[in-house]
Amino acid sequence: MDAIRVLRVITRLNIGGPSIQAITLADRLRPRGFDTTLVHGSLGEGEGDMRYLMPSTVRTRQIQALRREVAPAHDLRALQQLVAIFAKVRPQIVHTHMAKAGTLGRLAATIYNRTRGRRDRARIVHTYHGHVLDGYFGAAKTRLFLGIERRLARVTDRIVAISPEIRDELADEQRIGDPAQYRVIPLGFDLTAFASIGPHERERARAELSVPPGVPVVTTVGRLTPIKQHSLFLDVATLVLKRRPDSVFLIAGDGELRAELERRARALNIAERTRFLGWRRDLATIYAATDVLLLTSRNEGTPVALIEALAAGCEAVATDVGGVRDVLRFRRADRTAPFGDAPRLADLVLRATTAGPDGAGASERAEILERFSVDRLIGDVERLYHEFL
Repeated sequence: MDAIRVLRVITRLNIGGPSIQAITLADRLRPRGFDTTLVHGSLGEGEGDMRYLMPSTVRTRQIQALRREVAPAHDLRALQQLVAIFAKVRPQIVHTHMAKAGTLGRLAATIYNRTRGRRDRARIVHTYHGHVLDGYFGAAKTRLFLGIERRLARVTDRIVAISPEIRDELADEQRIGDPAQYRVIPLGFDLTAFASIGPHERERARAELSVPPGVPVVTTVGRLTPIKQHSLFLDVATLVLKRRPDSVFLIAGDGELRAELERRARALNIAERTRFLGWRRDLATIYAATDVLLLTSRNEGTPVALIEALAAGCEAVATDVGGVRDVLRFRRADRTAPFGDAPRLADLVLRATTAGPDGAGASERAEILERFSVDRLIGDVERLYHEFL
């Protein structure tokens, strides 16, 4: 039987969950009879690059004009190049990831399908790893993007949400598409490196990062962008340090706000206790040295750092937004606070630092490893694709 041709389109392969998912699906669906071409665009300034994860067996195409920001000239050029790729690949399934790729990829698929018979048309899938309809833009631009998403839903066969919360927000609150179009497929990762972390790895990681034994370590991982609200992280750090002045705060990631956040740390007089680590590939070491992962985002799809930290046995505290509550099923009331509530977040962090090693607990750690496993993800997506066949 011939392999099923899949054209996977993602805006860019920057550091984050969508890139990991796109690369993983392109690679691991191949032995199951899916021949994938992975199309990606250009990275933004200061964004980390995840192409180092790309296996040599994955066929890729880069479109330089495909970029995150709205740029009509580049967008038109990217659309034209996508249409040309469609004509060459002749995909049976088109699967898009992230907002810009979701727009241009589905437009290109619609143009392509007009040249095909009803039986030969490409089936269109779009995954919402989150959405830009809350906390990213002003009211006018949000309304514009909402209108675009509603129109694109009409040409989409299946809409994938990575958590029940994201599905409910999109289908019920934003009225994008029909509820029958939706499938909830949680993220899935190879969590082996985090699952193997134990006391010996924690001791070694702290030595590598020059963190003394017994010192509370509070970490955040992610892009230094407005939606992640690292300024709130620094506010929480300031409050925690008033009660635990020996605490250390690690910020793993980079982005356009780094210089501003470093200035803010100095202004708050916490620069000596705050370390900006930049992009790190040794996240297992970072989590092994961590007592509490603290996420202060304004909005989240499903936070990958939260999954990784719990798999590593860390405690976690987060703002109660987006898909956070889907991950933190255990003791959610003791781990989340409303966005912007720095005093509440600080109280939760201080309480969590007393949990000790393996703060997530063995049962929760095992549940996370099973629920967000890569094998479960591949099986879910394979079943989704076979709905079309």
